[in-house]
Amino acid sequence: MAKKNQSSRLTNQHKESQGVVGIFGDEARSHDTTVGIISQHVIKYLENKYPQLTFRYRTSITKEEINQALQKLDKELGQTLFVPNSSIKPDGGIIEVKDDNDKWRIVLVSEAKHQGKDIENIKQGKLVGKNNDQDLMAAGNAIERSHKNISEIANFMLCESHFPYVLFLEGSNFLTETISVIRPDGRVVKLEYNSGMLNRLDRLTSANYGMPINTNLCKNKFIKHKDKTIMLQATSIYTQGDGSKWDRQKMLEIMIEISETSLQILGSELFHQLTNKGVN
Repeated sequence: MAKKNQSSRLTNQHKESQGVVGIFGDEARSHDTTVGIISQHVIKYLENKYPQLTFRYRTSITKEEINQALQKLDKELGQTLFVPNSSIKPDGGIIEVKDDNDKWRIVLVSEAKHQGKDIENIKQGKLVGKNNDQDLMAAGNAIERSHKNISEIANFMLCESHFPYVLFLEGSNFLTETISVIRPDGRVVKLEYNSGMLNRLDRLTSANYGMPINTNLCKNKFIKHKDKTIMLQATSIYTQGDGSKWDRQKMLEIMIEISETSLQILGSELFHQLTNKGVN
């Protein structure tokens, strides 16, 4: 009951605050603003909206911490570590809240990746390829490095009921619709969204079990199979379907939404801090 009441309380506070309106200036809207800077805006928002809670921001989590979290679940886990100072560093860092037991709990992990400059190259009239005679460049595999960070955070949060990992994608390798781009000489180049040469979305959707993209999947999904219950930790993957750049204000709103989903799920474990400080 306490958890249900707490979730309602957090939802009502969000409505009363009218979202992010009037809190941040033009910096969060700039295309040059990094996801790390936007994370700083998110934590300011959370501190302003929930002054009774304590938040912190950090840029990395060590492998040692991850192993310790795994060992608390089962002694056979988290035993291997070859590089003592090894860590993971998501682009946007990690935001955490302190619970009623003075333990830090993750509420947001964020990354933003750009892959595929075909749109920019075509607009500039630049040809690519080995002989500089192609309109399109075959997509690379750099984005797959995101899987490592996702897996490590999933290990760290294996005991949680939420997984607030959000990945923002932009660039011609993440199209969800076919687009046409005009070269300076007037020639039109078509970019097919389902081209195996270009599209790399299918190499990332394993991180959300093939569930819908551009969707908040922070709350873990529990599925039943025969006599088993399986917990799924799904990454919330957001992409600009036409390959354009993300509006930073929109990114901010999505990151806040996921952070507040985390707080609602953690509600019963933040209960005493809120109720002891006069929040109704």
